Amino acid sequence: MAAAALIVIDMINTYEHDDAQLLLPSAEAALPALLKLIDSAREHGVPVIYANDNFGEWRSHHGEILQTALDGPHADLVRPLAPDENSLFVVKARHSIFYETPLSYLLAQQGIDHVVLCGQVTEQCVLYSALDAHIRHLRVTVPYDAVAHIHRDLADAALRMMERNMSAKVVAADDVDFGACQGQGQGQGRQG
Repeated sequence: MAAAALIVIDMINTYEHDDAQLLLPSAEAALPALLKLIDSAREHGVPVIYANDNFGEWRSHHGEILQTALDGPHADLVRPLAPDENSLFVVKARHSIFYETPLSYLLAQQGIDHVVLCGQVTEQCVLYSALDAHIRHLRVTVPYDAVAHIHRDLADAALRMMERNMSAKVVAADDVDFGACQGQGQGQGRQG
Protein backbone atom coordinates (compact mmCIF):
# COMPACT_ATOMS: atom_id res chain seq x y z
CA MET A 1 0.00 0.00 0.00
CA ALA A 2 1.27 3.47 -0.86
CA ALA A 3 2.06 5.80 1.99
CA ALA A 4 2.90 9.38 2.90
CA ALA A 5 5.99 11.01 4.36
CA LEU A 6 6.46 14.37 6.03
CA ILE A 7 9.48 16.20 4.64
CA VAL A 8 10.90 19.03 6.74
CA ILE A 9 12.92 21.30 4.47
CA ASP A 10 15.88 23.38 5.68
CA MET A 11 14.62 24.02 9.20
CA ILE A 12 17.94 22.96 10.75
CA ASN A 13 19.38 26.39 10.17
CA THR A 14 21.72 28.93 11.75
CA TYR A 15 19.91 31.88 10.10
CA GLU A 16 23.29 33.48 9.44
CA HIS A 17 22.73 34.13 5.73
CA ASP A 18 21.44 36.79 3.36
CA ASP A 19 17.73 37.46 3.89
CA ALA A 20 17.74 35.75 7.30
CA GLN A 21 16.23 38.81 8.98
CA LEU A 22 13.35 38.71 6.47
CA LEU A 23 12.90 34.95 6.95
CA LEU A 24 13.01 34.78 10.76
CA PRO A 25 9.55 36.23 11.53
CA SER A 26 7.90 33.82 9.10
CA ALA A 27 9.91 30.86 10.44
CA GLU A 28 8.83 31.75 13.98
CA ALA A 29 5.20 32.00 12.85
CA ALA A 30 5.36 28.61 11.08
CA LEU A 31 6.96 26.77 14.01
CA PRO A 32 3.75 25.81 15.89
CA ALA A 33 2.18 24.29 12.76
CA LEU A 34 5.44 22.49 11.94
CA LEU A 35 5.59 20.99 15.41
CA LYS A 36 1.98 19.77 15.14
CA LEU A 37 2.76 18.12 11.80
CA ILE A 38 5.88 16.42 13.14
CA ASP A 39 4.02 15.16 16.23
CA SER A 40 1.09 13.93 14.15
CA ALA A 41 3.34 12.16 11.65
CA ARG A 42 5.25 10.42 14.43
CA GLU A 43 2.01 9.46 16.18
CA HIS A 44 0.72 7.82 12.98
CA GLY A 45 4.00 6.07 12.16
CA VAL A 46 4.55 8.30 9.10
CA PRO A 47 8.22 8.75 8.22
CA VAL A 48 9.62 12.18 9.06
CA ILE A 49 12.41 13.04 6.64
CA TYR A 50 14.61 16.07 7.14
CA ALA A 51 16.05 17.43 3.88
CA ASN A 52 18.57 20.06 4.77
CA ASP A 53 21.27 22.22 3.25
CA ASN A 54 24.82 21.38 4.21
CA PHE A 55 25.82 25.07 4.57
CA GLY A 56 28.47 24.47 1.90
CA GLU A 57 30.43 22.23 4.27
CA TRP A 58 31.15 19.16 2.17
CA ARG A 59 32.69 17.28 5.07
CA SER A 60 29.59 17.68 7.24
CA HIS A 61 26.98 15.07 8.10
CA HIS A 62 23.55 15.43 9.65
CA GLY A 63 24.83 15.37 13.23
CA GLU A 64 27.25 18.22 12.54
CA ILE A 65 24.58 20.19 10.70
CA LEU A 66 22.22 19.84 13.65
CA GLN A 67 24.91 20.73 16.20
CA THR A 68 25.98 23.80 14.20
CA ALA A 69 22.38 25.05 14.19
CA LEU A 70 21.91 24.27 17.89
CA ASP A 71 25.10 26.20 18.68
CA GLY A 72 23.86 29.16 16.62
CA PRO A 73 21.97 32.25 17.67
CA HIS A 74 18.55 30.82 16.82
CA ALA A 75 18.68 27.44 18.52
CA ASP A 76 15.21 28.20 19.92
CA LEU A 77 13.81 27.63 16.40
CA VAL A 78 15.78 24.42 15.88
CA ARG A 79 15.66 22.60 19.21
CA PRO A 80 11.87 21.93 19.29
CA LEU A 81 11.84 20.31 15.86
CA ALA A 82 15.14 18.46 15.99
CA PRO A 83 15.15 14.98 14.45
CA ASP A 84 14.51 12.09 16.81
CA GLU A 85 16.13 8.64 16.61
CA ASN A 86 13.56 7.46 14.04
CA SER A 87 13.86 10.45 11.72
CA LEU A 88 15.53 10.13 8.35
CA PHE A 89 17.93 12.79 7.09
CA VAL A 90 18.93 13.75 3.55
CA VAL A 91 21.69 16.29 3.03
CA LYS A 92 21.11 18.56 0.03
CA ALA A 93 23.21 21.25 -1.57
CA ARG A 94 20.76 22.99 -3.91
CA HIS A 95 17.16 24.20 -3.78
CA SER A 96 15.32 20.98 -4.57
CA ILE A 97 15.26 18.17 -2.05
CA PHE A 98 15.60 15.78 -4.99
CA TYR A 99 18.56 17.32 -6.82
CA GLU A 100 21.56 14.98 -6.52
CA THR A 101 20.20 13.39 -3.31
CA PRO A 102 19.08 9.81 -2.61
CA LEU A 103 15.55 10.98 -1.76
CA SER A 104 13.82 9.42 -4.79
CA TYR A 105 15.38 6.07 -3.98
CA LEU A 106 14.51 6.39 -0.30
CA LEU A 107 10.85 7.18 -1.06
CA ALA A 108 10.61 4.26 -3.50
CA GLN A 109 12.15 1.87 -0.96
CA GLN A 110 9.60 3.01 1.63
CA GLY A 111 6.65 2.71 -0.81
CA ILE A 112 5.91 6.43 -0.44
CA ASP A 113 3.91 8.14 -3.16
CA HIS A 114 2.69 11.19 -1.22
CA VAL A 115 4.90 13.87 0.28
CA VAL A 116 3.80 16.54 2.72
CA LEU A 117 6.27 19.41 2.36
CA CYS A 118 6.90 21.90 5.16
CA GLY A 119 9.74 24.18 6.14
CA GLN A 120 11.48 26.94 4.26
CA VAL A 121 11.66 28.85 1.95
CA THR A 122 8.19 28.73 0.33
CA GLU A 123 9.16 30.64 -2.80
CA GLN A 124 12.46 28.80 -3.21
CA CYS A 125 13.22 25.33 -1.86
CA VAL A 126 9.62 24.35 -1.14
CA LEU A 127 8.48 25.44 -4.62
CA TYR A 128 11.30 23.67 -6.48
CA SER A 129 10.87 20.56 -4.36
CA ALA A 130 7.13 20.49 -5.08
CA LEU A 131 7.86 20.70 -8.80
CA ASP A 132 10.41 17.89 -8.64
CA ALA A 133 7.97 15.75 -6.62
CA HIS A 134 5.23 16.41 -9.17
CA ILE A 135 7.38 15.39 -12.14
CA ARG A 136 8.20 12.17 -10.26
CA HIS A 137 4.44 11.44 -10.07
CA LEU A 138 4.28 11.90 -6.30
CA ARG A 139 1.22 13.41 -4.69
CA VAL A 140 2.11 16.66 -2.96
CA THR A 141 0.54 18.44 0.00
CA VAL A 142 1.83 21.79 1.25
CA PRO A 143 0.44 23.12 4.54
CA TYR A 144 0.51 26.86 3.90
CA ASP A 145 0.87 27.71 7.59
CA ALA A 146 3.85 25.36 8.03
CA VAL A 147 6.07 26.96 5.39
CA ALA A 148 8.14 30.09 5.90
CA HIS A 149 8.87 32.79 3.36
CA ILE A 150 11.21 35.67 2.72
CA HIS A 151 8.81 37.63 0.53
CA ARG A 152 5.07 37.21 1.23
CA ASP A 153 3.96 38.13 -2.30
CA LEU A 154 6.31 35.59 -3.89
CA ALA A 155 5.28 32.94 -1.36
CA ASP A 156 1.59 33.49 -2.17
CA ALA A 157 2.38 33.19 -5.88
CA ALA A 158 4.43 30.05 -5.23
CA LEU A 159 1.56 28.43 -3.31
CA ARG A 160 -0.81 29.23 -6.19
CA MET A 161 1.67 27.76 -8.67
CA MET A 162 2.03 24.58 -6.61
CA GLU A 163 -1.74 24.22 -6.41
CA ARG A 164 -2.49 25.04 -10.05
CA ASN A 165 0.55 23.77 -11.96
CA MET A 166 1.68 20.89 -9.77
CA SER A 167 -1.67 19.58 -8.53
CA ALA A 168 -0.54 20.12 -4.95
CA LYS A 169 -3.07 20.18 -2.16
CA VAL A 170 -2.46 23.45 -0.34
CA VAL A 171 -4.17 23.16 3.04
CA ALA A 172 -3.87 24.25 6.66
CA ALA A 173 -1.60 22.06 8.78
CA ASP A 174 -4.63 21.16 10.93
CA ASP A 175 -6.25 19.66 7.81
CA VAL A 176 -3.42 17.20 7.19
CA ASP A 177 -4.68 13.86 8.45
CA PHE A 178 -1.81 11.39 8.30
CA GLY A 179 -4.17 8.55 9.16
CA ALA A 180 -6.34 9.34 6.13
CA CYS A 181 -3.50 10.13 3.72
CA GLN A 182 -1.95 6.70 4.03
CA GLY A 183 -2.89 5.38 0.59
CA GLN A 184 -5.64 7.95 -0.07
CA GLY A 185 -5.86 11.59 -1.11
CA GLN A 186 -6.71 13.97 1.70
CA GLY A 187 -7.69 17.45 2.58
CA GLN A 188 -9.50 20.19 0.80
CA GLY A 189 -8.01 23.03 -1.16
CA ARG A 190 -6.55 26.10 0.46
CA GLN A 191 -8.97 28.34 2.26
CA GLY A 192 -8.71 32.09 1.77
